Amino acid sequence: MAQTTPNHTQSVSGWAAHDSSGKITPFTFKRRENGENDVTIAILYCGMCHTDLHHVKNDWGITMYPVVPGHEITGIVTKVGSNVTKFKNGDRVGVGCLAATCLKCEYCKDSQENYCDQVQFTYNGIFWDGTITYGGYSNMLVADHRYVVRIPDNLAMDRAAPLLCAGITVYTPLKDNNLVETQGKKIGVIGLGGLGHVAVKFGKAFGHHVTVISTSPSKEQEAKHNLGADDFILSTNPKQIQARKRSLDFILDTVAAKHSLGIYLELLKVKGTLVIVGAPDKPIDLPAFPMIFGKRTVKGSMIGSIEETQEMMDLCGKYNILSDIEIITTDQINEGLDRLAQNDVKYRFVIDIAGQSSNR
Repeated sequence: MAQTTPNHTQSVSGWAAHDSSGKITPFTFKRRENGENDVTIAILYCGMCHTDLHHVKNDWGITMYPVVPGHEITGIVTKVGSNVTKFKNGDRVGVGCLAATCLKCEYCKDSQENYCDQVQFTYNGIFWDGTITYGGYSNMLVADHRYVVRIPDNLAMDRAAPLLCAGITVYTPLKDNNLVETQGKKIGVIGLGGLGHVAVKFGKAFGHHVTVISTSPSKEQEAKHNLGADDFILSTNPKQIQARKRSLDFILDTVAAKHSLGIYLELLKVKGTLVIVGAPDKPIDLPAFPMIFGKRTVKGSMIGSIEETQEMMDLCGKYNILSDIEIITTDQINEGLDRLAQNDVKYRFVIDIAGQSSNR
C-alpha cells in the first residue's frame, strides 16, 4: 500500500506513534498538493480523543503504523482548490473524523455519509489516491472541502476543537430522538467526561431536565454546580436507582468501559430510549427483562454527517456552547495520553499545535 504518491510533495511536521507502545515522537512526512476539491489548513489546535489512545496502542488491531492521530482539528484556510466555493483563505474551519466516502451510495446521497460502507477516516484511513491518512497531530492538513465545516466567529478555536468529534457524537442522537426542537423532556447522561459534559450543555441549551448518572460521587458537584445539571444519580447506590425508576424519557450512554445496561434501562419510562455512543472494547451486558417489561429501545450512534456537524457547530455558536478543556503543548502529548488513559482530565485535552494558546 502506498504511503505517498508523486503528488505528495509537501513536507509536514507532525507527531506519530510507530508501534503498539503508543509512544508519540516527532515525525516528518509528506502531504499531497492542494487539489481542485481541497483546502489546505494551517492547524491551530487538535483535540485528544479516546479513539487516539486506542489507535496508538493498536487496541482494536487495525492500526497502520506510523499513525498520526487527531480528528478534532481547527485551523485557518491557507489555500483553496478551483472547485471550492464555500471557503476562502483566512476562513476559520474544522475537520472531524471523515476524510472520504463513496459519494454515490444511499447514505451519502441522504447526508448520512458517516455510514457509507466505504468511509475513510481522517487518520488511519485510505484516501481516494491510495495513501494512508494522517491526522491533526501535525502543523498542516490538506482536506477535501466536502468534509470541512466552518467555525462560527464567536467560538474560541481551542475550545471548539473537541466539538468536531465529541460534540457531534452526542448531538446527533439528540437530534435523531427529537430533542433539539422539542423541549421539556427528562434526559439522562451516563458518564461525565469528554462526551458527557458536552451532552449536558446541549441538553440544558435545548430546554430539557438533565440528570447525570455516574459511578463517581465527586462528579455530583461538577454536574450540578459547574455544568448546570438538574439531578445526579450515583449508579452504585441502589436507593438512588430505585427512587428514579421510570423517570427518564431518554438516556445517552457515553461510557467507554465494559458495563451492564440493566440498571440504566430501569431508569427509563415505558417506551424510553437509550443510545450508546461510547465504544467499549469488550461486549456490554444487555439484560432482556428491562427491555421487555418497559418496551424500551437500545440504539447506537456514530458521529454525524457533515451537514449535521455544521448544523451542530452553528447551534454551538448560537448558544455559546464550548468544550471545557485543558491545553497541552506538543511536547506534552505522551503525558496527555497517559492521563487520558486514567480519565485524569476535565474534560478534554487540546493540543496547541501552533503554539499560540495565549492568542485565542
